[in-house]
Order: sequence, then C-alpha cells, then structure tokens
Amino acid sequence: MKYCFNLAISLYPSIKIRFNKNLNVRSILEKGFGAGIRMNFVELMIGEKLKEADSALDVMGSDRKVLQVACQDFTNFLKFHWNLMGKEASHCELVERLENIFKEDSSELDAFLTVWIGIWFKKWKERVKLLIGDQNASRWNKVSKTLANAEPLWKRIENKQELQEIIVATLVKNGEICGTEILSENLLKMELGENRVQNLNDKERVFTVVNEALRKAREMAQSKGPLIFVKIDKGYYNAGTE
Repeated sequence: MKYCFNLAISLYPSIKIRFNKNLNVRSILEKGFGAGIRMNFVELMIGEKLKEADSALDVMGSDRKVLQVACQDFTNFLKFHWNLMGKEASHCELVERLENIFKEDSSELDAFLTVWIGIWFKKWKERVKLLIGDQNASRWNKVSKTLANAEPLWKRIENKQELQEIIVATLVKNGEICGTEILSENLLKMELGENRVQNLNDKERVFTVVNEALRKAREMAQSKGPLIFVKIDKGYYNAGTE
C-alpha cells in the first residue's frame, strides 16, 4: 500500500532528509564514513529494512515520509535508552556510538534493526489512519484550529526542544515507538491552544500545559488504534487508484 504523504498532513512537523538513489549502503559502510554521510548510513539501513518489511514501499519517493518518521523514532528510541535526552551534542554522541557498533559487529546492528523495524512498522500501520475527502471533517477542523492558535506562541518558546524531549521520553518509557516526534510536538501545541496561554512568563500556566501533555502522552502510549491522521484529497486518491 502506498502512503500519500505528499498531501496535507495535520500532525507532521517539517523534517527534510536528502537521499541519493544511487547510493549503495554496503559500499558506503565498507569504505568508511565520509563527512556528508555520517548519519545517512543508518537512514540507508532503515530504508532497506522498510523495503524488506513491505516491498511496495517507495521510501525514496511517495513513501519518503515513512522513512523520515522511522529514522526520527529510531533516534529518539536510542537517545532514551542511552540516556542522551537533554544532553548537549547528543546527536553527535549517538552517531559515534552507532558507528562504533557497526565497526565492531555490523551483524549485531543489522539484526537489531531488523527486529526494531518489524515492531515499528506494525505499530505504524496501527497508529496512522488516512482520512479521505471530508471524512471526520469536524474533528479535523477542530484540531487544526487549536494547532493554528498555538503556533504563534510555539514559535516564541526558546526551549521547545527540551520540552519535546520530556514528552518523547514519556512516550518511549511507556512503550510508544512510532510517531514520537510528531506526537510530542502536537501534544504540547494542543495543550497550549486549549489552555489559551497568552504569556510565556505565566509559569503556572506553562507548567500546567507540560503536566497535561505528559499525562496524555502516558495515556496515548498505552492506548490502541490510530493516533496520527493523514488527510488526503479524495480526487487525488481516486486518480491514484485508477
């Protein structure tokens, strides 16, 4: 099945990763890690594992967002279990650890990714739901309005990354490994919008927002069914299935 993420998505922050279709992960890993591909080797491996999980996925094309979310979730999963959340230069340390693991025993990393992607992709199919045309329009419009109301304030928050990592850690700790970046950002935005925070200096209100987001993150992680809704145009969907 193809996931049409090149269309409107309500719960999706901007993540940009560039890939060269001609890159061969095996040859790159054998030659070493150049300046431009220090993290791409993991992205390429994850792309291969996703293709193994579902050969219909076009991870370099129409399903690129699936790969992007998987990469971010894998990063968050490792940051949590390696106690890197909240640390400066955590991404650099993460990459160095992964490189060392690959150099010491590449088969161990490959085997772990096979298992992890298998679990993640099963979760992905549970958590992501396509909304076609006007399906669930009232709920969609309500969520979109709340997120839009929170956006100006969200842009002014200086420590948004730290706040997101707190929510991400709670999601992962409670067993959620899919969509952690998307869910953490939008949990905070929803609380900002619903609590109508006007001033970031209102520490009590901001504290309430974070606590509510943490509570809902725990509930989400333990819930079943879809959490991320992707809205696509009905005409586009019909054209794509003809």
